[in-house]
This record gives sequence, C-alpha cells and structure tokens, in this order.
Amino acid sequence: MLRLNRPYVGIPTFLRARTVEDISNLDAMIAVMGVPFDEGSPFLPGTRMGPRALREQSLRFAGRPGIYDVTTGQEYLRAEVEGGLISDVGDVDIFPTNPEKTFEGQTEMVRAILGRGALPVVLGGDHSITFATVRAFDEPIYVLQFDAHTDYAPITTDLRYTNGHAFRHIAAMAHVKQITQIGIRSLRTSPEQVADIRADGNRIVPVKELRDLGPERVVASLPEGARCFVSIDIDVLDMPLVPGCVSAEPNGLNYAELRAALQAVAARLDVVGFDVVEINPPLDVPTGATSYLGVHTIIEFLGHICAQPRWRARRDGRAAR
Repeated sequence: MLRLNRPYVGIPTFLRARTVEDISNLDAMIAVMGVPFDEGSPFLPGTRMGPRALREQSLRFAGRPGIYDVTTGQEYLRAEVEGGLISDVGDVDIFPTNPEKTFEGQTEMVRAILGRGALPVVLGGDHSITFATVRAFDEPIYVLQFDAHTDYAPITTDLRYTNGHAFRHIAAMAHVKQITQIGIRSLRTSPEQVADIRADGNRIVPVKELRDLGPERVVASLPEGARCFVSIDIDVLDMPLVPGCVSAEPNGLNYAELRAALQAVAARLDVVGFDVVEINPPLDVPTGATSYLGVHTIIEFLGHICAQPRWRARRDGRAAR
C-alpha cells in the first residue's frame, strides 16, 4: 500500500533513513548520529533538543529520490537516498553531570562508524561536543570551524568542558594538523585567545576577510584533497536568521555565503565528517526556522560532498564489490 508519509507522521529518523541500532551491522556510506548534550552551555540550556528537532525538520525533505536545486538544475543525493546509503544510528547515551562518560561514549560511537567506513554526520548539542568527535580519528586531518566565536578558552581544573573549550582540546591533538576558524566576529572575543590560536599555528578568518578574499581563496590555503573535519556552529549565520540560537551574533554570514563556503570546502578538500551544533529548539520561533535552516545546511553540504569525483569513485567501488 502506497503511503503519503507526510512530515508529521511516522518515526522521525533523518530523511526517513533506516535505523541501525548495532553499528557493527552498518553498511551505509553516511551515518547520522545525535549528541543531545547541552551541559557545556554556560548561558541558556536547550540544545539537547537539537538532534530531535533536526530529524523532525528533515522529514520535510524526505519522500523524494533526491534533492533538486532549481537554480543549478542538479539533483543531489539521489544515489545515496535510492541506494539506502544513509543510515540513522541514533543518539549517544547521555550521562547527566558526567560529561567525561558521555564524551567517551560519543568517541566510541564515532570510532565505530569510521570502522565501518562511513562518513559521520553529527547532530548537536552544544559546541563542547566537537572535540569528542574529532578525537575519534586516527589519521592526520585538518579541522575547519565555522563559528562566530573562537571557542579556545584556557583549560583549567575547574573549567574544561564548556562550549568555549572545544577547540583548545582539538588543537592539542597530535593528529590535527591545523584549525581554520571562519566567520569569527564576536565582540566578546578574547585577544589572549586570538594570540594563542595564531601562536599554535592555526588560522582565524573573520567575516570581512572571508568576504574580501572569497571562499575559494580562503580554502586554497589548505592542500588540495586534504582530509578534513568540518564543524558548523549555526551562529556563524547572521543573528536574525537563527532565532533558535542562544549565542547568535550580529553581522554574520547570510545563507548564500555559508553555502558558497561549504561548496568550496567540498570541492577542494576530502571531508571525512562534519557536525552542526548550537541549535536551541526551545528558543526557536514556532515554525522551527533555525532547525529547518540547520537541516537545509546539512543536506546541501552532503549533496556537494557526494557530488565530488572522489566520493562517486568510492560509491561506485563499493557497488562493484
């Protein structure tokens, strides 16, 4: 019997992808996982509801064999959707007030996905979660951070797991070759953190520099074909676009600028995983506009990643095997 499967019916998995509870049985090329964690947010809670809201909004894109872009005339993700190459592996188990244990489980989950040869797409959660994903990688990688803030706070015995610490942790990882921070603009940025970032060999690209140079020239500073992890804090976008984000800042990117930057990343670099974080559904407008924009970003970025020759070669090789 044919079902209409309207967005408000059924169990909300990402894009209605099949659920895989045991990752040892994962045979998809893309694995979507959630980290419903917001204990790293020092202001207002609520990002723990982000993964659920993103999955619900993704149902608005489900039901078609691919994602069609009327501007370019291209259809993205058709082979991935029709071939069942996207799976939803559920959420990390959360241990309230025990971030170390939660993050250990998160790292193990990402490692299990990588062990099956799949691309992890991580739904946050606040930005503290990103370091637990990045430490799951064994190979040398570059990290690209789209964000209004540096998230490079000093790690002390009293404070180490807020959403302002993630990239200080990441910078200390031996397999991380460099961090490129794109969109930094907050007036709450610490000059000491900026100095530390640059002294550690990393790069800050404020909004004006991105606009002056263009995304292709910014990304061109990284080796072509280099493997990279991309972290997208939704507050990289301008404040009016993201009402459901507690850390939003003025003078951010518009959506076309973010899309162009992510397209440039997908074209030049080999993306080995990415996350989208800091969507706070309890603060959002009733239509869930911020969650919808988050899903839109995920789908477009995935579409450009999967349209690259390197991805198509892997997909075709997998089909041949």
